[in-house]
Amino acid sequence: MTTDQIAKDFVALLKEGKHDEAASRFNADDIVSYENMPGPMAVCRGKEAVKQKGEWWVANHEVHDLSSEGPYLNGDQFAVRFHVDVTVKETGERRVMDEVGLYTVDNGRIVEERFFY
Repeated sequence: MTTDQIAKDFVALLKEGKHDEAASRFNADDIVSYENMPGPMAVCRGKEAVKQKGEWWVANHEVHDLSSEGPYLNGDQFAVRFHVDVTVKETGERRVMDEVGLYTVDNGRIVEERFFY
């Protein structure tokens, strides 16, 4: 499967709200995820660790809106723009932000994701 097709199928699942299915289907077992934040989830290594990061995020945020735009392709990479409107459950703070995810594909799987915000 080409990077173009992976990107299109991945983003189609995101737009349907099927984030877990997209990750399960396209993430490599040894994926590395980089967040733009300090702390234990700044770098997650492996499909299970990335899944747990996502579960933590969902458990700790009330989602008001989450949308995806793209993909935007360049070689073995593609970018996705996210619009996120959430309330942090612990503090009650509402956050609206735009974020870009940059995904790198190798051997038919997403091997790296980096988030910019």
